[in-house]
Amino acid sequence: MPFTHIAALLPLDTLGHYLHWHFIQISVANFIVIVLMVVTFVVALVAPFPGRRRRKENQ
Repeated sequence: MPFTHIAALLPLDTLGHYLHWHFIQISVANFIVIVLMVVTFVVALVAPFPGRRRRKENQ
């Protein structure tokens, strides 16, 4: 199993950390995943398509 050494780097027997905001409770790990997904979505909207510039130059 190649992933047994990676699992040994983190203490897996501790409780997770949670963020509290009024009635919302979310783990830090899930919050980080959600933030990364939103950032990826925004970058996909803002980044130009690779072929768009070449098509404008040919016209």
